[in-house]
Amino acid sequence: MIRLLAAVSAAAVLMAGPVQAQEVDRAAVNRIVDQGFNHSEVMQTAAHLTDRIGGRMTNSPQMRETERWAQERFRDWGLSNVRTEGFEFGRGWSIVQSSARMTSPRPIALRAIPVAWTPGTNGTVSGEVILAPMATPGDLEKWRGKLAGKIVLISAPTVAPDPTEPAFRRLTDAELAERNVYGQPTHNHAATERGVQSSSRDDFPLRLDAFLAEEGALGWIRMAYRDGGLVHGAGYTHHVGRTPTLPGMEIAAEDYRRLVRLSIAGTAPTVEMMSEVRFHDEDINAYNVLADIPGTDRSGEYVMAGAHFDSWVAADGAVDNAAGTAVVMEAARILRTLNVRPKRTIRFALWNGEEQGLFGSLAYVDRHLATRAPLEDPALAALPNNRTWRARWPIQPREGYSDLVAYFNLDNGSGRIRGINAEGNLAAVPVLEDWLEPFASMGATTVSPRSAGGTDHVYLQTVGVPGFQFIQDPLDYSSRLHHSSLDSYDHLKPEDLRQAAVILASVLLSAANSDEPLPRMPLPTRPTDTDPFPFPGGN
Repeated sequence: MIRLLAAVSAAAVLMAGPVQAQEVDRAAVNRIVDQGFNHSEVMQTAAHLTDRIGGRMTNSPQMRETERWAQERFRDWGLSNVRTEGFEFGRGWSIVQSSARMTSPRPIALRAIPVAWTPGTNGTVSGEVILAPMATPGDLEKWRGKLAGKIVLISAPTVAPDPTEPAFRRLTDAELAERNVYGQPTHNHAATERGVQSSSRDDFPLRLDAFLAEEGALGWIRMAYRDGGLVHGAGYTHHVGRTPTLPGMEIAAEDYRRLVRLSIAGTAPTVEMMSEVRFHDEDINAYNVLADIPGTDRSGEYVMAGAHFDSWVAADGAVDNAAGTAVVMEAARILRTLNVRPKRTIRFALWNGEEQGLFGSLAYVDRHLATRAPLEDPALAALPNNRTWRARWPIQPREGYSDLVAYFNLDNGSGRIRGINAEGNLAAVPVLEDWLEPFASMGATTVSPRSAGGTDHVYLQTVGVPGFQFIQDPLDYSSRLHHSSLDSYDHLKPEDLRQAAVILASVLLSAANSDEPLPRMPLPTRPTDTDPFPFPGGN
């Protein structure tokens, strides 16, 4: 089957003529614009996700509530085949309450958050802090015998930066023009294999925890990676049987530096930590939520839009990614309200477990589209799927591989859509330009041949399925909101989210009704190393 599908894909590329202009239903565009701008519910959806439910850590009670509520909304709007699909994830975790304060040489509250999937303090823990930066296994031995009864500052402090760029910005025309450049892919199999081998040894958080516990430390504190009083709290020890034993907290960079300066000056500060958290083991599966608008033709073919609806819990997960979730749900509401009857089914996906490694979208790809051959080494084969995926060849298409003709993803905050990344699919560029053309006056003008990474279209692209991430205005997403304690409803931009929902709904309808499926790349095969003559010691 693998060879047959690859041959069919190659033959289709060779036989296809010039890409034809894709007619856009202008009357439908006007109806979408009216519904999306004059009757929008996108902000009500976003407010429920943020103000009402709040941060949605995978497998937490808040995420279980979100899974139920999202299905109810899809059903209320009249979508079909509303369902969940589960995949193994691990333990749920939630914060009940927490605090941290310096008690000497003077009392002061510290801006702090427990690190995800670390245990609580079982009351209040108090002790002197010690600066003992530890980032690799080689750092541990130098601190042996020095940590008993201490709260350990494990981060090497950084100097406070001088901000030279505005925190909030929109893309300029010049910046958009710079994206219209094709970037050749590069391949280095030795580096990929080293990465997999490194993943097999990537247990440093647990090694550090075991060392600190053995040494008699009371707990540990790390430094937030942004300034401005922000905290984040991300952690990744969610797998069953891999839970740390000591409490860990993250404190604001400014508070951390103060503790370090006092320690260096010879006045070892005393800190109190209180962390009450809960683990949730009722169901170790996480769940994607899916819903359809059925197609009337093109039996089995479908187009798809998705966003991840899990978040971290330092705040309410507004721009990451209640924004994208609300846009996808609003596009579904708009199209169902207009009672569209697309040729192809339109599927809407809310992905889970994205923040810990794109688990939900990978589970969908692996189950419905294509998988990859297992690794022969049993230790490597036992690693989580996302750690070894790119190193496994050949790709093995599943029966529904060709049914998904286009996937569109939203996960870059609350900024308006300025275009779309074509992911190196040059044949798709003119088609995407046709579909975006009605929205040039709204700022959506750019179809970039570039690729985008780090979110839920990635694994579709790795198996040759057309998956795309929209280009959005950055606003202050990366500078201060992403994963941070500021990520609340107040930082959502209603005008931008309404524009995004209108464009997404229109692009989905165009993709669902086009006479020909969107051009796709050949089924990927193991590529040749870009540099056939690498120098010793190079990358």
